[in-house]
Amino acid sequence: MAVEVLLPKIGLTMQEGTIDEWLVPTGAAVAEGDALLRLATDKVDVDVEAEAGGLFHPVVPAGATVPAGALIGWLLAEGEQPPDPAGTPMPAGSGTSGTASAPAASGVAAAPTASVAPSLNGSSATGGPGGRLLASPNARRVASGAGVDLTAVRGTGPGGRIVSEDVEEFLADAAASPAAQALPAVLPADSALPVSPLVRRLAKERGIELSEVNGTGPGGRIRRSDLDSVTPALEPAPVRRNAAPQPGDVLPLTGMRGTIARRMHASLQEMAQLTHGYEVRMDAVVTLRDRLKEEWADSELPVPSLNDFLLKAAALALREHPLLNATVREDGVHLLDEIHLGFAVAVPGGLMVPVIEDAVALPLPEIARRSRALAQAAREGRVSPAQLEGATFTVTSLGGYGVDFFTPVINPGNVAILGVGRLRDGVEWTDDRPLRTRVLTLSLTFDHRAVDGAPAAEYLRTVGELLRKPLRLLV
Repeated sequence: MAVEVLLPKIGLTMQEGTIDEWLVPTGAAVAEGDALLRLATDKVDVDVEAEAGGLFHPVVPAGATVPAGALIGWLLAEGEQPPDPAGTPMPAGSGTSGTASAPAASGVAAAPTASVAPSLNGSSATGGPGGRLLASPNARRVASGAGVDLTAVRGTGPGGRIVSEDVEEFLADAAASPAAQALPAVLPADSALPVSPLVRRLAKERGIELSEVNGTGPGGRIRRSDLDSVTPALEPAPVRRNAAPQPGDVLPLTGMRGTIARRMHASLQEMAQLTHGYEVRMDAVVTLRDRLKEEWADSELPVPSLNDFLLKAAALALREHPLLNATVREDGVHLLDEIHLGFAVAVPGGLMVPVIEDAVALPLPEIARRSRALAQAAREGRVSPAQLEGATFTVTSLGGYGVDFFTPVINPGNVAILGVGRLRDGVEWTDDRPLRTRVLTLSLTFDHRAVDGAPAAEYLRTVGELLRKPLRLLV
């Protein structure tokens, strides 16, 4: 019996997700618990496991962004066909084997069928260790996008490995074959040009009019090599997700980057945000931290960073100023009972905000331990969705980048966010004599719908007073 594969909802606030990569090829056998896909959400990238066993058939391509709970594939029994668009399973032996039929709502067209492949391409790709299909990641993406069963494609790469050009040629040959004439959905519905989806995309990226290209494939099919003859050695700009951006790169507003863009834009549109700047003395914190380095050198206690002191001070001050620990709903401003502190961590491609729950009740060494563990997990992609949920207030620091003052944008659902600048030298005058001090600037952005300027300033003053006498922060 066909089992639906639905896009899981990771966390309470997730509305949609991007299928970053299918981790198994079409038609592959998977067992319950096997990693099925890499899912990119607004907060985290995670591997999603199969909830049942069967032969896997996707109905949406890699790179697609779909709402939580949407149908993205099927797990089928041996000989079973994917359900038709109406959702009724097709009996074994009907239709064409190896085809992932997409529901009409998905917008994914049916692909050339595997039953056509033997007469077109000969034998399929050589299997790797344990029978694993040898195919490049790009070939898997292209095949998934076109609905091609890779087991029907002959690989021309090293050791029979399938490369993207093999998938393209399979599409071209299948479209030109008599057996595929009943499958016009291989081509986009708005075009009669004989061209594969990959070639169409490449042409668009290179600015080539396909009507001006002479196709050399079967039936005048336009191949990738035909594009190369028009613009030799011209490749599309690379898209780097985890490497440093380079001039000419295209950074798509999808996955984490796209969600950050939408949420921050919505935040500024829906709230009345303004920012206070406030300078605080850090001399006592710097002195105490130096003392702790010596006293705790042989212990297992983590020495708190300056940011850890600020996290604790921010949490304690919220207890005295509950207007800053709130959320705005249709019926009014709700002051929250618990203080869950989020802190921003820069990761490749965006930001994550892990959450320290009940921060006000934790001693400073425990806050230091949790902040380090969560930050490392976020940077390594190991943070769980649960660890990114529930922040009632957020702290973000750019001090390590030499920034003194900035205007942080409020995380939707909160009414305030505290920015932390760099530690620097200051001057305080005592009896007409200058005294060198250690200071930094706090940037408090707040939602004026919920908080006025004076209460926001009072909150900053409380944070400053706590930092002047940091022994209170240890417990």
